[in-house]
Amino acid sequence: MKDISKLEEILKVNFKHPELLKQALTHRSYLNEHPSLKMEHNERLEFLGDAVLELIVTENLYENYPNNPEGEMTNWRAALVNAKMLSEIGKELELDDFLFLSRGEAKDKNQKARGYIIANAMEAVIGAIYLDLGWDTAKKFIIKNILVKLPDILKHKLYIDAKSRFQEMAQDKVGVTPSYQVISESGPDHNKKFIIGVYLEEELVAKGEGTSKQEAQMDAAEKGLVKKNW
Repeated sequence: MKDISKLEEILKVNFKHPELLKQALTHRSYLNEHPSLKMEHNERLEFLGDAVLELIVTENLYENYPNNPEGEMTNWRAALVNAKMLSEIGKELELDDFLFLSRGEAKDKNQKARGYIIANAMEAVIGAIYLDLGWDTAKKFIIKNILVKLPDILKHKLYIDAKSRFQEMAQDKVGVTPSYQVISESGPDHNKKFIIGVYLEEELVAKGEGTSKQEAQMDAAEKGLVKKNW
């Protein structure tokens, strides 16, 4: 059995009701496999935590950046609370080691799917902290673990999506507007897989994949930024 108290030490949060933290880490698939357990999965806590996170981040941006327009702060907030960022923070906090998953989910090597599970658990943990210990503790946790990422986001313009950033850098560095071409397309209509290349004139910079052309282009742009060290 996983020792939740070890996670409390990592999170630096002492729950009055540790069962709430356990619920926050419990994926629906685990309860499907253990129907006799008298507990809920984490989706309701995730719903609550999502709202708490968004409001605390919004309040912080509103108070600390009085001269920045709403549209800009909206982009900053999106960069802080999106699934990719929450998944990265969840991994830093070792949430993955404490998740209650079905045997099938636990063995699944799909990093993207696991990333979403960790991001959802991160929101659920915030919901559990808020429910158990209140607004101030939730706020302290979010400032310490999530809002701390804002300076890096602003420094590297991570609030601009990868395609826009790659285009901006390509035009600035080499005077070329990137283009995207489908390299391959496979799978049935309901489960397509696209591989798309991002090019600077004739140069294939990187390949991206996704279940839609847009997702594959974004993946290619992200890999292109890394490849070019932009």
